[in-house]
Parts: sequence; C-alpha cells; structure tokens
Amino acid sequence: MRIETLAITSTRFEDKNAGSVASPIFLSTTFERETDGSYANGYIYTRADNPNRQTLEKSIASLENGAVGFAFASGMQATTALFQSLEPGNHIITPNDAYFATNVLIQEVFSRWGLEMTMVDMTNPENIRAAIRPNTRLVWIETPSNPQLKISDITAIAAIAHENDALCVVDNTWASPVGQQPLNLDADIVMHSTTKYFGGHSDVLGGALVLKKDNELAQKLRDIQKLTGGVPSPFDCWLITRGIKTLPLRVKAQTENAYKLSLFLENHPEIEAVHYPGLPSHPQYAIAKKQMLGFGAMLSVQVKGNEQKAMEITGKLKLFTTATSLGGVESLVEHRKSVEGIHSSTPENLLRVSVGLENIDDMIEDWNNALAL
Repeated sequence: MRIETLAITSTRFEDKNAGSVASPIFLSTTFERETDGSYANGYIYTRADNPNRQTLEKSIASLENGAVGFAFASGMQATTALFQSLEPGNHIITPNDAYFATNVLIQEVFSRWGLEMTMVDMTNPENIRAAIRPNTRLVWIETPSNPQLKISDITAIAAIAHENDALCVVDNTWASPVGQQPLNLDADIVMHSTTKYFGGHSDVLGGALVLKKDNELAQKLRDIQKLTGGVPSPFDCWLITRGIKTLPLRVKAQTENAYKLSLFLENHPEIEAVHYPGLPSHPQYAIAKKQMLGFGAMLSVQVKGNEQKAMEITGKLKLFTTATSLGGVESLVEHRKSVEGIHSSTPENLLRVSVGLENIDDMIEDWNNALAL
C-alpha cells in the first residue's frame, strides 16, 4: 500500500463490541485475568502494553517499513532506551551538527555508564570510517541535521557501520517517513520524536524506535521499555495515532510551502544563506535528491547581521510563532543558538524555521515585511 493508505489502515482499531469507526481510548491501567491466571486478550498492565500503544507501534513500524516498533513517552526517552541497550565501554559516533540534547545525553549521563562518543562531520562518510574504533557499536545519523540541514549519505554510512559490526541508526524526525525511509537505505533502526510530524498539532509528547528486524536487540528494547516504564499514556498514543491519519497530506503540503519560502528567502538581499536540501545550491543536494522522497518542511536561514538582528526579526514576524519545536500545523521560528547555549556551534545569525500550513503567499509577505523593517 502507498503511505497515504497505510496512514489510514494501519491506525484502524477493530472494535467488535461497538463497531465504532473512530478508535476507542483504553484508559485502564490493568486488565482482567482468567481463573487459571492467564490473560485472554494478551494485556496485563498498561506499562507492559495497551491496545492504543500496540496500534501506534504497529502503525509507525508499517510506515517505516520495519519489523517492529516501540513507542516511548518522548523522543529523548526513545534515544535513552537505545543507549541503555549498549554495553559499558561501547563507542558511539554522532554528527557534529545534530539535535544538541542527543550529544549532551551521552556526555552528561551515559559517559558515567562508560559509553564513549566521537562527533564527526557526517557529510563525508570517510570521516566515519576514520572515527571507527574496535569498540564502536553504533553510528548515529541525523539527516537532515538540526539546525543546519546537512545531509548524510545513509547507504554509504550504513555500509561502513556494518563492515565494522556496528548498528546504523537514523534520527528521521525532520524528514518523517513521508520524506525519507532509512530502513530501505540499509539503516538498522529509525528514531522519531513523534511529538513533531506524527502528532502534528503541538499537543502531545512522544517518541519511537523502529527496527528493521525483530531480533535479540528488539527483545532487549522490549525489556527496557517495560522495566523502565518510559511509555506514553493511552491518550497520548491515541492522539499520535489520530495525527498519523493526516501525516502524508500535512507533510506534503508543508514541504511545498517550505520549498517556495526557501526560494524567496534565498533571493532576498537581507538573507546571508538559506539551508534547505531542496535547493540546488545546497552542498549535498545530489545526495538529498537520491535518498529523500521529499525535502521536508524544515529550513534555516542566516540573516545579514548579528545575533541581535536575528532575534529582532523573530519579533517582527506575525505568522511565525517564536517557539521551540517543529512539525505542527502552525509555523514556528527560533533563534537556535540561544536555546543550545554557549557551547553551541550554531551560527549566531541563524534562525530555525518550521513551516506550517498557512497560505504560502501570506508567509512570504510576512517575511518580506519583517526583513524590510
């Protein structure tokens, strides 16, 4: 099935008792046992499993063409669970331009567990090869990267990882399965902050892992998920599942808006640079065109001027709310370096933009007015 059809069929819950078209919400924390101690319907306790979570996990796995999915209470919890599946002394390679909290998590939490990390520029796969150690067990890719939208060649990096008995994991949050399917490009695992495009309405927190194979690692993640308990509530699962139904339509419309906005900003005299993988001027445009199904709805711009000038523009925009997050139906803008802190390598004049579903002509007019003042 095509992704638009999968988004509908994979989120359908068969309610034989009521025959409802919309999925019910199973708020129960516990489930009835039979007199012999068994569980006729397979559910014991919501921390272990729940009908709403099971529907969500199966849906996300099908959208990413994976064998098994795991839903978590946030994207960071999904990332944490994967790192917890590693052994003390294991080595991880991560991008030097990525969601800042991923690397901070390793440095400030998992370094105490004995995990080691090397950050490299992943736009050149040979940098990964040079960083490989005998104890390297995981290569973490983020493409497009946050916030500079650098593109990494998933297939080439996966080959290097596999040659060295390491897993290739892709944070696919920015692209979504509508724009990119890493498991089809030889990656082993996909991570999502389902808070973003899956939920799509800035009202629910969630994360997910999807594995290409239902193997020993999958069982380890099941145990971590159940024992640590960092799972989404039934209502959170229901909200994200509802968001999935319109995911393909929303992301395609947002991507079209982002492309048109990037073209306008690239030619504006007050803009120093536009980072968007759909522009032929992007340094990794050829790779993006090869591996992406759509270029996504995220872009970043560097204004002419300093940090103060960039932050002033966020206050002049009327349709772009100054807020942290992305992937919702409303457009957002953020001065990223001030969020990441003093150790951030993000340019001080860079604004991260999440493009929503407003009319593109209104968006362009909004930016034109903000840049003219």
